[in-house]
Amino acid sequence: MESPLVVGVDGSESSLQAVDWATDEAAARGAPLRLLQASLWEQYEGRRPHVFAGRPAEKVMAEHIVASCAERVRLRNPDVKVSGEVVPDDAVTALLREGREAFALVTGSLGRGGLAGRLLGSVGLAVAARAACPVIVVRGGERNRTGVFGRVVLGVDEQNESAAAIRFAFAEAEVRGCPLHAVRAWRCPVFESEDGARDSAREHRERASMFLSKTLNRAMPDGHGVQVRRQAVEGPAHRILLESTADADLLVVGAPRRNGRQGLQLGRVNHALLHHSACPVAVVPQTM
Repeated sequence: MESPLVVGVDGSESSLQAVDWATDEAAARGAPLRLLQASLWEQYEGRRPHVFAGRPAEKVMAEHIVASCAERVRLRNPDVKVSGEVVPDDAVTALLREGREAFALVTGSLGRGGLAGRLLGSVGLAVAARAACPVIVVRGGERNRTGVFGRVVLGVDEQNESAAAIRFAFAEAEVRGCPLHAVRAWRCPVFESEDGARDSAREHRERASMFLSKTLNRAMPDGHGVQVRRQAVEGPAHRILLESTADADLLVVGAPRRNGRQGLQLGRVNHALLHHSACPVAVVPQTM
């Protein structure tokens, strides 16, 4: 069976935007779409009266959310094969479990406001930092989410030469029929003298450009038809990449997964991108 694209839903506006994005992605990839609602209604059974005979109100609400999202998918693209499920579990555990068999996981960037919004934000970060498959956090304006700009951006980091992220970015650009903009940020060490600053800057720029080309050539798929633009830019990586998202449809970055290491494995730059990017962000894990 083909691996599905899994999207977490909770009924918020942000999750509906994620459903729309995932529908378009599933159609472009020819992949099935799976809707997942994680609800711990079992913890509340016996504490509240059952509005519906024999069924907890929380479970009924979760089922309604999934059914409504499935109908939204069918109205947006009838050709997408969609399924949905409500699972009695916390969101992080449920999504990470689904990610073992998924092509990718998709989440919104906000919750239903207040404390729920902050909790869902932490869920998105936890999933992006621990999932075994790519995680796309859908954020940004409507033009960025709907692919108006025709541009995929790939961040290439010297500390994380993620071949998986490069291949994912090429695949995204190919199915969208758009160019791939590969960016490598670089900076001069602060201790270098002013007299040699100009020569030093040129050397660092050339070194970054060579690294970018070498990394792309080593990992890019054979026979691709993607137009690639390479750019080495001076400045902090998070600022350079955030600026590049203003007119982008998707930003792709890699995230190292070191065997045996516990906790979140995301990095400061990726953390900033997930919070502030002007377009959807795809975090692609790479086992180190």
